[in-house]
Amino acid sequence: MAPLRVLCIHGYRQNGSSFREKTGALRKLLKKQVELVYLSAPHSVQQASSEAQGKESGSGPGPGGDEDPRGWWFSDGQARSFSAQQQCEESLGLDESVAAVREAVKIQGPFHGILGFSQGAAFVAMLCSLQEQKLEPVFSFNFAILVAGFPSACKEHQKFYNPPLQIPSLHVFGLEDRVIPDNMSRELLPSFRDPQVLAHPGGHFVPAASAHRQAYQDFLKGFQ
Repeated sequence: MAPLRVLCIHGYRQNGSSFREKTGALRKLLKKQVELVYLSAPHSVQQASSEAQGKESGSGPGPGGDEDPRGWWFSDGQARSFSAQQQCEESLGLDESVAAVREAVKIQGPFHGILGFSQGAAFVAMLCSLQEQKLEPVFSFNFAILVAGFPSACKEHQKFYNPPLQIPSLHVFGLEDRVIPDNMSRELLPSFRDPQVLAHPGGHFVPAASAHRQAYQDFLKGFQ
C-alpha cells in the first residue's frame, strides 16, 4: 500500500528542516503509513533570546536547529512579531504564506493530507477553510492533523471559522502545554464538523510515543 503523502506546516520560529528534526519520532512511528513532506514559511522572524526561542518552538535550537526562524503571519505587523493571544484587527503576511502552500501543492503534490503544529496548525485550519470555500482550487486535502492548534485572535481571520469545516480532522494537544494551553486548542474544535481528539499528558510538542500510535493509525486508516 502506497503511503499517504502529508504536507507538514511548522510552528512559529521553526522552519521545514528543524520541524523535520523535531518530528523524527513521528516519522518513525508512522513510516509504513505516511510520507511527511516539510515546507518552510516565507517570512523570516527576528531572532529571539534562546529562552524565548525554546519556549515557542517546542525545544531549543538543537540538531537541525532553528537558526533560520520563520513564521506564517505576524499578529503585530509593525514589530513583525506573533503571539497566539494577541488580538489584532489585521495580520501581516498571510497571503504570501497561502501562496507558498499553493506553490508547494503544485510542484510537490498531490498531498492526501496536511499536518500543522502550533501557529502552523492554526494556519492549517485557515487552509482547510479556503479549500472548502473553493477559493484555492489546487488544494485537495482529504484530512487535517492539527497539533497544538488554536483559532486566530485576529479579526480579519474570523471568516475562516464558520460554518464548521467538513474535512476529517484529528486535534492533538498536551494537557501540560504552557505555550498553547489545551483550552485554546479546544476552542478550535467547534470549527470542525466531527473533530477527533488525541489529548496527551505532555507539553508543547508533537507526541509520538507508542501509546499514541493507535490514535494516529485509527484516524489515518480511513484514507488509505
